[in-house]
Amino acid sequence: MTQPIFRFAPSPTGYIHIGNARTALWNALGARRKGGTFILRFDDTDTERSRPEYAEAILEDLTWLGIVPDRIERQSARFGRYAEVLTDFRARGLVYPCYETAEELDRKRKRQQARGLPPIYDRAALSLTDEDKAKFEAEGRKPHWRFKLSGETARWQDGVRGECHIETASLSDPVLAKAEDTFLYTFASVIDDADMRVTDILRGEDHVANTAVQIELFRALGAEPPRFAHHNLITSATGEEMSKRTGSLSIRSFRAEGVDPLAVAIVATLTGTSEAVRPLASLEELAALLEPKKFSRALTKFDPAEIRDLSTRLLHAKPFTEIAPKLAALGIEGEKAEAFWAAIHGNISRIEEAREWWNIVFEDQHFPTNEPDFLAEAANLLPQEPYDATTWQAWTSALSAATGRKGKALFMPLRLALTGREAGPELKALLPLLGRKRCLSRLAPAPHS
Repeated sequence: MTQPIFRFAPSPTGYIHIGNARTALWNALGARRKGGTFILRFDDTDTERSRPEYAEAILEDLTWLGIVPDRIERQSARFGRYAEVLTDFRARGLVYPCYETAEELDRKRKRQQARGLPPIYDRAALSLTDEDKAKFEAEGRKPHWRFKLSGETARWQDGVRGECHIETASLSDPVLAKAEDTFLYTFASVIDDADMRVTDILRGEDHVANTAVQIELFRALGAEPPRFAHHNLITSATGEEMSKRTGSLSIRSFRAEGVDPLAVAIVATLTGTSEAVRPLASLEELAALLEPKKFSRALTKFDPAEIRDLSTRLLHAKPFTEIAPKLAALGIEGEKAEAFWAAIHGNISRIEEAREWWNIVFEDQHFPTNEPDFLAEAANLLPQEPYDATTWQAWTSALSAATGRKGKALFMPLRLALTGREAGPELKALLPLLGRKRCLSRLAPAPHS
């Protein structure tokens, strides 16, 4: 059986967004699940807008998500191959030169629409004589090359949409190249897919209309078309399309927020499918869920809050053994680190927040309060060490009996004095970490007051 080969082919003209990541993840994890190869291929034939720094950023973002390509290809290194194929197509009469300007083509389309006709190219260039062509070239016009479609029906079994067909007679003959040295997406992409023996193409449904043209190009190359699957698209929560050039919902922005990359991968991959977005242990577990038939056919809105919420849930579920290296990088280590994580992990949304609580618990600090008499009584009744999970209940029960306070009136002054925060981890877990000496220091009046 042929080894499956998947690819993701972004243009390096901006930072990838959640929609791009969705396609990349499905392809990369599909290859991983089937023991295949995943190719990252930069569609950088647009030399004016493509930037090496964007290609580097795309690779960084994919690596952060846990995707490491098996191969990296660049279309800009393959211009010679595209020129070779164009020469072959010309020799075989599969393409023909056209000389219309963009303005002339636009006027022609508008006239067709005004007459109620589909705005497809009328193949007028096929009627040009050698003298006509020579005249255009004398004017300085350079031809663009169109591929002559067969006019037959292109059929394929789509991994998401099922049986599909498009009448190529209803399409314009596609432009493959301009001025013999500028190659367009459809042409370069099909040549690459054929040469690299890509077996599976999973992409957005906005590419469905390209498929019929590409099937005919594969056959013109003498190559078997790959398996196609076209997934539904996602928009922002307000219904706006995503764009690399505007930075809308970029992967880089989620990295900057400090969210868990696995949360981004899960939400990006499962949004718009029949699988519920939920915590998973790894990309391998996520890959096991992926079947193109699970995609919904409906346009789906993406809510970035889902990523933040899932990231928090994943963080809360991490055992100390898994999180210890990251905590150590924040200076949180030693014999109290595990008990500290157990106490605070349910009250943070980003790992960096653990450092704030480490400082609150273990640094010498004094937090201002306005209840000195109550805190003096609390200090007087504070039990002797050692402390455990029962100490907080015993202390507050004695304090309630002595002062008559209950509920918020009892607990809030203690929380403010001990942590300086109105909310946070349970104090029954923090008390053994704080210790008696530090508690007494914080319950006492502020120095110089």
